[in-house]
Amino acid sequence: MQTVEYTQEIIKELQRTVDLINDVEVERLVDGILEAKKVFVAGAGRSGFMAKSFAMRMMHVGLDPYVVGETVTPNLEEGDIFIVGSGSGETKSLVSMTEKAKKIGATVAAVTISPNSTIATLADITIQVPAQMKSGESSENETIQPMGSLFEQSLLLLYDAVILRFMEKKGLDSQTMYGRHANLE
Repeated sequence: MQTVEYTQEIIKELQRTVDLINDVEVERLVDGILEAKKVFVAGAGRSGFMAKSFAMRMMHVGLDPYVVGETVTPNLEEGDIFIVGSGSGETKSLVSMTEKAKKIGATVAAVTISPNSTIATLADITIQVPAQMKSGESSENETIQPMGSLFEQSLLLLYDAVILRFMEKKGLDSQTMYGRHANLE
């Protein structure tokens, strides 16, 4: 297969995956962000990179998001939202964070492949991204890609779609966002 053919297959996989995401739960996430005092995001590995990208875009639309684990992240409180992306929904450090967020009284949103996972069952909002698990175990949504790539790519697309919906609800456009872009680069 040529590189362009791989790219075309990846795009087909992404289309198939995002078509299966429940828009009602995504809308609940958008509303949860709008209603929250502070927004916290978390993920491990490549899912963590997607969370950081999401936090950056939230900053661009005027929110004050925080990435769990960064040195400038404040304490989570009741009335905040904690958004965790985890394909398996079982990553130990993320399970621990989710349990603590629940105990504190924050709204918990899980984005995961596994709606019956520990993190998903603790969550107030659960968005299933029906991608193949990185272990390669059989699923209805097979992929040619290695490990968790399909989930991670879908996660980035979902987070960008949430930003677009947020922008629509707040009457924002890309031009407004440029004013908040980093200027010390």
